[in-house]
Amino acid sequence: MPTMADVARSAGVSVATVSHVLNGTRPVLPHTRQAVLDAVEQLGYTPNGLARSLVTARTRSIGLAVSAISNPYFTEILQGVEAHALEHGYSLLIADPHDDPVHERKVIQLLHERRVDGMIVAPSARPDDLVAYLARHAVPTVFLDRLIDAAPGTGTPDAPGFDQVCADSAEPTALLVTHLAGLGHRRIGLVAGLPGLSTTRERITGYRHGLAAAGLPHDERLVVHGDSAADGGRRATAALLSLAAPPTALVTANNAMTIGALRALRERGLSVPGDLALCCFDDFDWADLFSPGLTAIAQPGRELGARAVQVLLDRLAAPEAPARTVRLPCAFVHRTSCGCPAQPEEGTDS
Repeated sequence: MPTMADVARSAGVSVATVSHVLNGTRPVLPHTRQAVLDAVEQLGYTPNGLARSLVTARTRSIGLAVSAISNPYFTEILQGVEAHALEHGYSLLIADPHDDPVHERKVIQLLHERRVDGMIVAPSARPDDLVAYLARHAVPTVFLDRLIDAAPGTGTPDAPGFDQVCADSAEPTALLVTHLAGLGHRRIGLVAGLPGLSTTRERITGYRHGLAAAGLPHDERLVVHGDSAADGGRRATAALLSLAAPPTALVTANNAMTIGALRALRERGLSVPGDLALCCFDDFDWADLFSPGLTAIAQPGRELGARAVQVLLDRLAAPEAPARTVRLPCAFVHRTSCGCPAQPEEGTDS
């Protein structure tokens, strides 16, 4: 089995230089680094991960704590995290906190005890214990998708002490509302997410801004929480449809609640968009297979995951740098559930 000394001999460098290239402990000239990597490939050298972690005090592993991993949106995030982590020589340890603050705190401690170099976490709606633990143990952490408020001793509301990566939520939601208003709808309902999540707050804010921009009044009865789940979305939609003056259009605030809303409509024999126009936050691979296709806001899931890894790697390289919040833009995907006619495909005559 080839050794690090064999790699050094083949590349014409010192063993120390090979170590710096493989462990990232010191900058190395590009041509020297490439010579070492070529030698590693040619000889089939496999670094001893345990020995390396003892020398560098790092395991080159990242803890990822994300609830609802089966959700297509979080699956895309996971793919982005995994690909970018692997590209930089990091492995993943994955846990599902189930959006439960008690379980969340337990899995974070378990990941920490496994000596991950840092964590990427989509926090629950009540993350106080989580934040306190991470701050107390100074765990390099990036909060993903859901933002947190400042915790005592961790920063200010504008700089909460942890890096954060998320998509825009308010403006895209406002766009869905103004689009529906532009089609003539005056009673537009919102199936909102789990109370306490930053994404829920921001999408409600966007909904209100959209109403104001369209000159429509805000009616609290038209906002019902679906708790970010399919069954909650079904119940919330049923409640909206039971109003004396039900909405003529609906915005659902995530993909799971969209499925629930469609089930509620089907149970009542209602059609989209004939009986109710529908727009949703979160696009997914089969949204265009629905009849009608779903008009949606598409979040950049894979890019969010990759960016979270890069922000964490930047934090590991510069522990004293100021915390930052990175927001990525979403895209408006125009289909026909809103009541618009089908758009011509690219490259076809209109």
